[in-house]
Amino acid sequence: KFKLNTKVTGVDKKADGTLGVNVECVKKGKTSTLDADVVLVCIGRRPFTDSLGLDTVGVEMGEKGKVKVDGKFQTNVPGIYAIGDIIDGPMLAHKAEDEGALCVEGMNGAHVHLDYNMVPSVIYTHPEVAWVGKTEDQLKEEGVEYKKGNFPFMANSRAKTNADTDGFVKVLTDAKTDKMLGVHMINSQAGELIAEACLAMEYGASSEDIARVCHAHPTLSEAFKGACQQTSTGKSINF
Repeated sequence: KFKLNTKVTGVDKKADGTLGVNVECVKKGKTSTLDADVVLVCIGRRPFTDSLGLDTVGVEMGEKGKVKVDGKFQTNVPGIYAIGDIIDGPMLAHKAEDEGALCVEGMNGAHVHLDYNMVPSVIYTHPEVAWVGKTEDQLKEEGVEYKKGNFPFMANSRAKTNADTDGFVKVLTDAKTDKMLGVHMINSQAGELIAEACLAMEYGASSEDIARVCHAHPTLSEAFKGACQQTSTGKSINF
């Protein structure tokens, strides 16, 4: 179960060894307690720049301890570059890895570019949650007209064979051009499946493009195709 807009206020250990997780709704202030056997604490990350001595060489800093860089990851001090969690963008290992490669290419005179909107995010729970691109709320805030298509894994043959039918795929596209703007997945293999969506969006694919690509059967990836069929035509073959 995912509880959004919710913060943990404390964890109490009970006499029987189980745990009571006290939570509070950020918007309404309503409190409740969740029963658990194990609690994994993940309180977020922050840039670790306090003890690097950047101020002594005049490196310009941004908000929350982040380092300011240009399009080639160079700071305002020639010869000093920065990548990863200490600059803007999502604090993800794969984002930092790409920045490292691009940074070195930029040092050697290449034109480099990384679209942070195309960096996938994965929550490694069971089932996993993965997404790339925009959410519906973001598109609404930006005033972008969009279409969406959903395909549930309960209608996917491979998922049924594996007895693992939790989740769905949601595809968001531009209402006029059908260009893919965001893809969201919940499934035990969502972290693997999101790669196809990243590739499609990086090359400006429409949902119809994916809907017309032959996918092996039975595979979980067919759910992505089914969601694209829903988005582009309003219906899918298998649901």
